[in-house]
Amino acid sequence: MSVPGSSGTADRGSPDRRKAVALALRFYGGELLRRRGNAVPALLLPALGNTCLAYLAPLAVAALVDRLAGGGRADLGSLLPYALGFGGLMLLGELLWRIGVHHINRTEARGIEHLAVVGMDALLAKDAAFFHDNFAGSLTKRVLSFAARFEEFVDTLVFQVFANLVPLVFACVVLWRYDPLLVAVLLGLIALTGFAIAPLVRRRQALVDQREAAIARVSGHVSDTLANMDAVRAFAAERREAAEHRARVAEQRVLALRSWDYGNLRIDTVVAPMSVLTATLGLLVAIGLTGGAPGVEAIVVTFAYFTSATRVMFEFNQIYRRLEGSLTEAAQFTELLLDPPVVLDPPSPEPPSGEDSGVRFERVAFSYPSGRPLFDGLDLDIPAGHRIGLVGRSGGGKSTLTKLLLRLMDVDGGRILVGGRDIARLRQADLRGLIAYVPQEPAMFHRSLRANIAFARPGASEADVLRAARAAHVTEFAEALPDGFDTLVGERGVKLSGGQRQRVALARAILRDAPILLLDEATSALDSENEALVQDALWQLMRDRTAVVVAHRLSTVVRMDRLVVLDGGRVVEQGSHDELLRTGGAYARLWHHQSGGFLAEDDTGPAGDRTAVP
Repeated sequence: MSVPGSSGTADRGSPDRRKAVALALRFYGGELLRRRGNAVPALLLPALGNTCLAYLAPLAVAALVDRLAGGGRADLGSLLPYALGFGGLMLLGELLWRIGVHHINRTEARGIEHLAVVGMDALLAKDAAFFHDNFAGSLTKRVLSFAARFEEFVDTLVFQVFANLVPLVFACVVLWRYDPLLVAVLLGLIALTGFAIAPLVRRRQALVDQREAAIARVSGHVSDTLANMDAVRAFAAERREAAEHRARVAEQRVLALRSWDYGNLRIDTVVAPMSVLTATLGLLVAIGLTGGAPGVEAIVVTFAYFTSATRVMFEFNQIYRRLEGSLTEAAQFTELLLDPPVVLDPPSPEPPSGEDSGVRFERVAFSYPSGRPLFDGLDLDIPAGHRIGLVGRSGGGKSTLTKLLLRLMDVDGGRILVGGRDIARLRQADLRGLIAYVPQEPAMFHRSLRANIAFARPGASEADVLRAARAAHVTEFAEALPDGFDTLVGERGVKLSGGQRQRVALARAILRDAPILLLDEATSALDSENEALVQDALWQLMRDRTAVVVAHRLSTVVRMDRLVVLDGGRVVEQGSHDELLRTGGAYARLWHHQSGGFLAEDDTGPAGDRTAVP
């Protein structure tokens, strides 16, 4: 089953895929450069520690064995310097490791912190439509993995790349002293092994891509199911969703095993004989030195160095696997950044008007992302302090107008003015700071009731929050909650009823105290008694403010200064309630066809053609 936001990453080898990986590498490399004071010692000190432990210390042992084999003195005084040198090198290696790990910890911790902030900032800058096309759970996994995978990226560079590369360079310098052929054999066979497994590693990358995409699909489905658990229960769909989850997890398991087995059965079966061949050839070359009479020291050093160096062959796959694994998962997030937001702040923003709160739509044109046009040359003027109601059948463009005013989307043509300023020339934060918005489906955070109200104005006093709560009649149900205003409302406010959530949203708007009030079906979930109470609060709130109220229930907007009837993206009528009733047009038909205050949405004919069921 195909679902939005579940695709994982772009196809391997595609331009977008390569750009996403390159962008992830740029972010990670930038973090290392930004923290070079810790990153440089983090990369080098463990490598130097490995050089002491695996390459310098064996030199002391080789010199000791060579002395004994050559008939030198074997008393304690003669051998003690070798033992002390060996111990000193081992201690130095361990000291370098401890200091290196200290810097590694700080490089990773601060890098993860910064990348987590960068990732969240990038998501917050995305357009509203972006979040409609992607699962919240999938986005959560991607942005957190983007930061968390930096640890694995750094660990791989430190413990496997630099920890092998620096000692290998040192080994080549030492082996060159005995015979350049030893260096040629070592580097030649390591390069040959890398060349042989390169296509196999690239093939495995495709398998890893598929595995990561499957993991993203599992994450997205789990998030989608948990976010809609009430619907799952209501339709008795637990078994169906569990079966879908089992299928997705089984797919993930198959793809994971396929990638793991490929590394073990295809890549390592090439590396294993090559490492044995390298060590054996190195030993034979060492034995053949000096005309068949090699020094014991050369043989011991060659054996120790070749044995240590050939381990890197087995780590080719591990290094690539870990690097491409961390970058692949990070690229699942950076892929989202390849398409920049469409709604952007202007390079040189204008300040908002401090006095005028009038709103004007001038020749506005707008089409849906599918290409279907909605508005074509729409004009609408809302003077400051004027209260208008937007009514009409569903699909007429009422809610879209509110989103355009909030600049959640940009117009295709024309312009929208607030206080005489084109909103495209204002900072988005400045524009939205002028508007108190109550959507049809209020968004609730899994925080306390108090925090949900105060979200509208951070830093508001307790008295201000309680005043807004009382005005929106929130206190009437808050007192009955287990912890009052400190009660957690649950994810998306699931512990509150629809009407209670709308009252919290209205309290936010009251606390916001903005010059423009934007209500999109703000009282649709309230019963008649509570709606009457809240309406009184709303009329107080709308006093001396510019108000735009979207309503299907026409009884909620009859007292507005002006009603605007939208149909198919056009203003077909406007005027007061009484004026529109007298004209007998579209509004009059809608009014007469309501029963219980609900709009007969697909009515198109004269009165009496259809009556909505109460």
